Amino acid sequence: MKMTSNSGVTRRHFLKVGSIGLAALSGGFGLRGLARAETPTPEHDHATPTSGDVVATAHAADHGGMGTVGQVDHAANQFNPHEILTDFDTGVLTEENGRAVRTWEMYAVDREFEIAPGVHFPGWVYGTLTSAASRRLGRLVGQCPGPTLRCVEGERLRIHFINASSHPHTIHFHGIHSAVMDGIPGVGPGMIAPGGRFTYEFDAKPFGCHLYHCHAVPLKRHIHKGLYGAFIIDPDPTRHSGEDAAAARTRNHTYAESRAVNEMVMVLNGFDTNFDGENEVYAANTVAFAYDMTHPITIARDQPQRLYLINVTEFDPINSIHLHANFFDYYDHGTTLRPTHQTVDTIMQCQAQRGILEFSFAGFEPGLYMFHAHQTELAELGWMGFFDVQ
Repeated sequence: MKMTSNSGVTRRHFLKVGSIGLAALSGGFGLRGLARAETPTPEHDHATPTSGDVVATAHAADHGGMGTVGQVDHAANQFNPHEILTDFDTGVLTEENGRAVRTWEMYAVDREFEIAPGVHFPGWVYGTLTSAASRRLGRLVGQCPGPTLRCVEGERLRIHFINASSHPHTIHFHGIHSAVMDGIPGVGPGMIAPGGRFTYEFDAKPFGCHLYHCHAVPLKRHIHKGLYGAFIIDPDPTRHSGEDAAAARTRNHTYAESRAVNEMVMVLNGFDTNFDGENEVYAANTVAFAYDMTHPITIARDQPQRLYLINVTEFDPINSIHLHANFFDYYDHGTTLRPTHQTVDTIMQCQAQRGILEFSFAGFEPGLYMFHAHQTELAELGWMGFFDVQ
């Protein structure tokens, strides 16, 4: 069953009725307050929840964890949040006149995908031929968020953009480039019409954790529908010295030092399933509770961790992350080689803000360690997960 704009299930319904109540409202799918709660029987699937049901569900949630009813079909989606977590799309690297040139072929396509069990979203997305999903299936896969583009400071970047969707789109890269390459209406090529193409070309700078997104109008619709992704520029150690050069080597994917660090990408997003201007589902990498207790992110406790975190949530002024039972160092925008915040366990980001978290579970006991938005509403609607520290 698909949740459509006339389903009548709003953000407030999600919060008010919790697990069993939402299953009642939406035919037995969606978010719920307790992963271990009993599945409603068929005769109760479409019953209106009573106040007693709400209280009982809330009481049960107090003694359990948040989660979803059922499972998202990742094979049908063609992308998986666990795959997105560690897929760095480095494109095709060549040399021209002694200079490194990195190239991608990027498409915009229309496609529907599942964001919570049984909840489908009519999206607009990006895809590349060099993403893990496209290589795995042997054909172009459009995904949300788009592929994580990764390059090195100082390289020449060339992105061949093909608009294979039914709407005009652009790509706007957060970084430094000329006006004609800015991907905004009215400047340079402006919006690329369906069937059209354009090549964005510029130098990779500054190093850091950036993003790209469509800048066609209405902007909030084009971003909210799924046209965004991470854009990481690794520092070039040869441009730095001393401790900074050593730090740059651990952040540059072409150096062996970087392979000692477990690197992950989380793009924070939300979805307005009934087009009322409020999100009903929140997530890291699109699928609600993708990294819950049954599908946690497995990490080695003695290995340093690096998390590239980017917020593209529409309709909310801020998003956040809180790491349970641990603290991290934070590099705002990733444009420094030394932390801008040290020993913090919560950070806020407005839309398009991003940064790098570095932390370790060395010396910790093994187990499940939670992370989530510290706006409780966002966590209860999907933006929550666990690290399985082993």
